[in-house]
Amino acid sequence: MNEKVTACRDAIQADQLAKLNKLLEKVRPHNLFYETKFNTYGIKNSFSSLESFYEECPFTTKEELVKDQRTNQPYGTNLSVPLEHFNRIHQTSGSTGKPLRWLDTQQSWQSMLDSWKTVFHTAGVTQKDRVLFPFSFGPFIGFWLAYEAAGQIGCLSFPGGGLTSVTRLNILLENEITTLCCTPTYALRLTEVAHEEGIDLSQTQLKTIIVAGEPGGSIASTRNRIESAWPNAKVFDHHGMTEVGPVTHQCLEIPDSLQVMEDAYLAEILLPGANKPVAQDEEGELVLTTLTRTAMPLIRYRTGDLVHPQIYGEKLILKGGILGRTDDMTIVRGVNVYPSIFERILRDFDEVTEYQVIVSNQGNLTELLLKLEPIPNTNEESLREMVGKQIRNQLNLRVNVEITAPDTLPRFELKAKRWIQE
Repeated sequence: MNEKVTACRDAIQADQLAKLNKLLEKVRPHNLFYETKFNTYGIKNSFSSLESFYEECPFTTKEELVKDQRTNQPYGTNLSVPLEHFNRIHQTSGSTGKPLRWLDTQQSWQSMLDSWKTVFHTAGVTQKDRVLFPFSFGPFIGFWLAYEAAGQIGCLSFPGGGLTSVTRLNILLENEITTLCCTPTYALRLTEVAHEEGIDLSQTQLKTIIVAGEPGGSIASTRNRIESAWPNAKVFDHHGMTEVGPVTHQCLEIPDSLQVMEDAYLAEILLPGANKPVAQDEEGELVLTTLTRTAMPLIRYRTGDLVHPQIYGEKLILKGGILGRTDDMTIVRGVNVYPSIFERILRDFDEVTEYQVIVSNQGNLTELLLKLEPIPNTNEESLREMVGKQIRNQLNLRVNVEITAPDTLPRFELKAKRWIQE
């Protein structure tokens, strides 16, 4: 790094260290979860450097948090202030185990709204925009944060819960919606419904599609497919977690990458299962400390997300976005396979409307069956051969490919569940 970049990185890390020590002041001695953990490891009340923090401070794992909430129901002991100070509660989806309940005070909630407003501002959203949120407002945190952050910016916001896709498309057209917030899968699903209903998406005013919940927004083939179907709009990716908050947004200079919001999060990228930073151009696990969400904080939290870090100018970016999860990997005849790899491959095929992967164990071997649902009038045998060949070329792996009838594979409004374990 040149001197200017080094000076910028030093300033970022100095700010992070100051916020880290303020976080520890709020945590100790009131937060029983971390006070117990820190006393066990002999952790000090403050750190003189981030390096000493990385060396001395223990990790936090989801398994620990689940156990704490089961033992100390209903919210566990990771609370830095008395319970009556909290005014928000949300929970994780439970896709990797028992859902976690997460609480926020007004201050910690506002800190995440500020991060979400950064997402909007970077995407070019202003108070002149009209934003549609086409999902049901359940207990998952992202819906509520995005909606309230848009309101604080001054956007005209449309809640689209409990409606059909056709109704949502009509709202989008009639109200001249300019920004859409959804998963990459649902952005594509709306285009499918529009085609069925004869709705011309080139007539919309939509200019920005902010996606999250899946890796597709940072996968070029998925992003290109969405933008081709919505001819006036650009895709903008970001990611976050209920227990952490909104962590990244798309790097404007490198569309296939996510930029960590380092004013709110201290990020480490480590070898999975170890306390060792990855080497240059090496993938690793994202470990996060919440610097501003202090009421129910996470300190050195092993997220399980696999990323490829790079310093671009003074920014910490994750090349390719979230590449997968440590617990998502399937080993097939010695090949490490992540769901995002199939997403990258299959979205290059315009003939594929939807897909599903069946994972089965046959004796000591793991096998994959790829089900493809094509668009009408597709040469099915040709598609089967082309997809199989592309998978072999990229993964050196033969996969059984099956063509399904139209409208047989499930459609998704939220996170897609395309990988099925038999």
